[in-house]
Amino acid sequence: MARRAKRGRGPSSGGCSMKTIGIIGGGQLGRMLAMAAARLSLKVVILEPDANCPAAQVANRVIVAPYDDEAALDALAEACDVVTYEFENVPLIAATRLARRLPVYPPPKALEVSQDRLVEKRFLNGCGLDTARYHAIDSLEALQAGLEDFGGHGILKTRRFGYDGKGQLVLKPEGLDIEAAFAELGGVPLILESFVPFIREISIIAARSIDGAISAFDPAENIHRDGILSTSRVPANVDVAIMQAARSAAASILTALDYVGVIGVEFFVLASGKLAVNEIAPRVHNSGHWTEAACLVSQFEQHMRAVAGLPLGQTRRHSDCLMHNLIGDDIDRVPDWLATPDALLHLYGKDEARPGRKMGHVTVLSPR
Repeated sequence: MARRAKRGRGPSSGGCSMKTIGIIGGGQLGRMLAMAAARLSLKVVILEPDANCPAAQVANRVIVAPYDDEAALDALAEACDVVTYEFENVPLIAATRLARRLPVYPPPKALEVSQDRLVEKRFLNGCGLDTARYHAIDSLEALQAGLEDFGGHGILKTRRFGYDGKGQLVLKPEGLDIEAAFAELGGVPLILESFVPFIREISIIAARSIDGAISAFDPAENIHRDGILSTSRVPANVDVAIMQAARSAAASILTALDYVGVIGVEFFVLASGKLAVNEIAPRVHNSGHWTEAACLVSQFEQHMRAVAGLPLGQTRRHSDCLMHNLIGDDIDRVPDWLATPDALLHLYGKDEARPGRKMGHVTVLSPR
């Protein structure tokens, strides 16, 4: 199929030649990206198997098809000037197919790294960054040896397709049944990670433009419940040296991947004052939702700017803040949040509240 000619520059695009952005995935992140795109007079086409997805309510067009449907991918490429994605488990073959026809940002290499925890750990170590210790696990014997190395403790995880605490088991010597643990997650490649004695968890949202400029928001301090982010507080309770170390680590990752777009990098803060990278997310990130309320430019607009070839925006925040995820029946408190001074509520347009399902978020500001 021949690639149509690129659209010319026009006044509605502010001089940007990339005027239509394709987004793989139509969840709440795709929804907020589409809303940010509209602020920049950019159009959005979503590829998503669910016609009633949150992003469908705000996108210019939705292609309803599986993410690896070749005809749908070709239609997306034909309709758009550049393609991005809202989640890191996009089929690599789909991103690669698209990249042969038009720019895909972040690049498929970022997916290749982030989709496999073992590959990700090795990549981070190759960037000179500390992580938890780890062993690749492909047999019961390898699991036994790894646990012995870690003193009987560890976290056993699937190497691929785990998020929000899914696909992992905490292993301790007390009452440990190694065979049962291996059987529960076995049948797929695994990784055993050592426990990290952290004192808090932080994350940083950073971006890199097409021309290589890098910018980062202030780090957030995060609290998770049942493996799902509960709150993000900014500023994080860390000193300037740790903030600078987080920014430096993010910049190293962005540069090594020749990255374009926004990335989320999660860290453990150790008692020694050092950082260990937990994981990277090659997309806009839940712990960056606070930027929507506390900064002039949100992480969503920053990502759209980057992938569209526009200059990165200002990351300075005008307020301290606390972002709460609204999960499951937290949605019942919406009237309370609407009555809360200095609170910005954002609901995701989902019809049904289920346990563990992210329904929205609210950010409470403390103006500086």
